[in-house]
Amino acid sequence: MCRYARRTTPDVEQAAGLFKVLASPVRVAALLRMADGPVGVGDLADHVGVTHTLMSQHLRVLRMSGLVRSEHEGRSRAYSLTDDHVAHIVRDAVQHAAEEAPHDR
Repeated sequence: MCRYARRTTPDVEQAAGLFKVLASPVRVAALLRMADGPVGVGDLADHVGVTHTLMSQHLRVLRMSGLVRSEHEGRSRAYSLTDDHVAHIVRDAVQHAAEEAPHDR
């Protein structure tokens, strides 16, 4: 029997919270872009296809969840992933979804 079958633990609760944050296609697309290196909000917004304001709101959620950090680059900020685990989780999820998608049935 799985050790998590009877009750949840703090690490399981945190993992569930992570999946809630990743439930947004905008956030997943932004994280995939950041997996290639630091990027500014304008470039992220253009890459994902949303307004700068909306991208900023999503970045705030990602920062608060601990998945993304920001650093000043002159008068702007560069956003990057906090660690490689984030990139692996997102890339693996996207790859899994592509493999599981119905292909011209």
